[in-house]
Amino acid sequence: MGDSDLIMRQAQGEWEIRDVKLIPYKQHVEELGKRFKSIEFIFIPRCHNELADALATLGSMLLYPGNAHINPLEIQIRERHDYYNTVEAEPNVQPWYHDIKRFLKTKEYHEQASGYQKRTIRWHASGFFLSGNVLYKKTPDLNLLRYVDTEEAGRIMYEVHSGVCRPHMNGYVLAKKILRVGYY
Repeated sequence: MGDSDLIMRQAQGEWEIRDVKLIPYKQHVEELGKRFKSIEFIFIPRCHNELADALATLGSMLLYPGNAHINPLEIQIRERHDYYNTVEAEPNVQPWYHDIKRFLKTKEYHEQASGYQKRTIRWHASGFFLSGNVLYKKTPDLNLLRYVDTEEAGRIMYEVHSGVCRPHMNGYVLAKKILRVGYY
């Protein structure tokens, strides 16, 4: 199964391969095909190819250990996305960065803050800044991380996993996109 109609048709022999660099791959597929009773090549549009995307992401994260034996993966296809299994946040609880945001906005601490807590808040606040009512942190590579509350984080994750954003990228790149300022 693959999400490239061109490659699927070339593998089936319906279309010719014009790129000389791809001919050895086609020959290799034909040699491998002799080991099986039958082979079927199926084109699947990218929007319906979640399993291939997950396997490609997993494959890009692992180094092949040479001649070592790799046990086969057991894959379970779930009926719903994993974010449905997350633990819900407690209602009416302030996010962890609430005190930092409050200090940046008003230069005030919460009423029961000890001297140590005040120093800690000031120290943490030095790495953050407010733009309007939105809290950001600058990373060492000069990207900006936007801090969101539980409700907005849930909305962002829902949009990403429901396919609204239509990403066709590995998990690391997707995470960087989610954290990048201006993405939403």
